[in-house]
Amino acid sequence: MYDVCGSIVLYKNDPKIASKTIESFFNTPLKVFLYLIDNSPDDSLKILAHYTNNLEYVFVNKNIGFGAGHNIAIRKAINNAKYHLVLNPDIYFNNGVLEEIFSFMENNHDVGLLMPKILYPDGRIQYLCKMLPTPLDIFLRRFLPFKKIIEKRNERYELRFTGYDRIMNVPYLSGCFMFLRNSVIKEIGAFDERFFMYFEDTDLTRRIHRKYKTIYFPYVSVIHCYGKESYKKFKILLIHIMSTFIYFNKYGWFFDQERKDINFKLIHDKNFLYPDLKLG
Repeated sequence: MYDVCGSIVLYKNDPKIASKTIESFFNTPLKVFLYLIDNSPDDSLKILAHYTNNLEYVFVNKNIGFGAGHNIAIRKAINNAKYHLVLNPDIYFNNGVLEEIFSFMENNHDVGLLMPKILYPDGRIQYLCKMLPTPLDIFLRRFLPFKKIIEKRNERYELRFTGYDRIMNVPYLSGCFMFLRNSVIKEIGAFDERFFMYFEDTDLTRRIHRKYKTIYFPYVSVIHCYGKESYKKFKILLIHIMSTFIYFNKYGWFFDQERKDINFKLIHDKNFLYPDLKLG
């Protein structure tokens, strides 16, 4: 029985950057096991599998998407560990991070998902805690050319007004680092594989949030070499748009009472946003 199993989905990644992620994961006294799920067109990234015996490389031989890739690992690991860490291949962090998160989760059994503070390599905060999105949020952020209007809306949508310096119960956390309680995943389910990429993290956080706390934990931080691929490649933009339609078709475009209630609480109920939890 492992303390934490982790998974990294690969697709033609820079092996030097992915190596830092793998090294970060294994830099802990916790009992850990890692799955590398390779969606690349060839298995050249198999060279990353040499680190330890506590690692399994799975070559999928086609690009099945982010959520579906992680689901392969989650199905393999769910009965073999207390927790599962969904990890991007461009994340790295210091020793002690996993231990502190593990301790916090052990002391707060009503937490189903945790994301730490996420930083750019230059130390700036990545604002990855969000309200549940409306169609207008997505449209304005992607297509509106007026930066001041977008920044004003992001102050609320990305919960920037909180200062990102306290533990928060957030309904939409980024998929770049998702520390999941496996007993909750057994109950709620893993990623919805209809999302090839984008919104699978929104969907999973939202489903967990219905019954458990989904926590932003600022007392440890990780570095994320974030790229915003949909702003650079037209094909990725089309995938983003497709996922947007899947998400709003699932939950509702303009009539989504659950979204309305949760977002209202985020702004008006401090006990909801800032839950009373044990630090360990």
